[in-house]
Amino acid sequence: MRYRQGPVRSNRPPSPMPMRVPMTKPAALIAAALLLATPAHAIVGGGTPQTDGVARAVVTIVGSRGNSCTGTLIAPKIVLTGAHCVQPGADYKIVDRSGGEPQLLNVRTVAIHPGYRAQVHRAGADVALLQLEIPLKGKSAVPVGAPNIPIRVGSRFVIAGNGVTVRGDGRSGGATRVASLVVTGQPGTLQIRLVDPVTNGVRDGIGACTGDSGGPVFEDRPNGAVLVGVISWATGPNAGDGCGGLTGVTPLTLYRDWILQTARSWGAAL
Repeated sequence: MRYRQGPVRSNRPPSPMPMRVPMTKPAALIAAALLLATPAHAIVGGGTPQTDGVARAVVTIVGSRGNSCTGTLIAPKIVLTGAHCVQPGADYKIVDRSGGEPQLLNVRTVAIHPGYRAQVHRAGADVALLQLEIPLKGKSAVPVGAPNIPIRVGSRFVIAGNGVTVRGDGRSGGATRVASLVVTGQPGTLQIRLVDPVTNGVRDGIGACTGDSGGPVFEDRPNGAVLVGVISWATGPNAGDGCGGLTGVTPLTLYRDWILQTARSWGAAL
């Protein structure tokens, strides 16, 4: 599997610590896939289970080091995810459940945005693309865009992921769930912070958790949902450890051109 990068600039202001998928002891990819195949949940706090609509673009990514993330199909053979999900030195595959039993699809190439820096407390170019060897069946690609500017506090976005609903319980992950969250803080083109409008981040609420990293953030448009960001990190209530507080998003505003250029270099016109 080849890794590549391309030219784009990025600024990185301070941010909460990125959500990292806990690394386990090295495990066979098939074992990880079978674990994730268990019909369960994703998004802590009660995200809505979904198999149609935007969920048809959501996939699970498993790594040879035992980690898992969520990704989004943006072309028949191209998946968008977070850069922190696919670092050099490990192999990655896509879990395909379209035929019933889970199958592992090979990843031919991984492209990490050149502006990404693996540093905590930083916002930045947390985006990456995976090129598959064969098209992913049973899924539908979604259009790639950018959030409407200016991004306003209170605006709604929809997140999706295949991660856990119970922190620390890997068996509670596997199925796609979605949740509608609202913008809080000081949103911009480098970072958006989302929160459950019911709990407002001060007590346990709906939000991304382990395994949702790299998952899609959608904005509703007149012609349908558009992919406008990826999930990068999460906190517990009151910005503490855990999940169910803030969900940190990397908007695609500064990175959409790189995504389109990389896809075109792989023969895909988005």
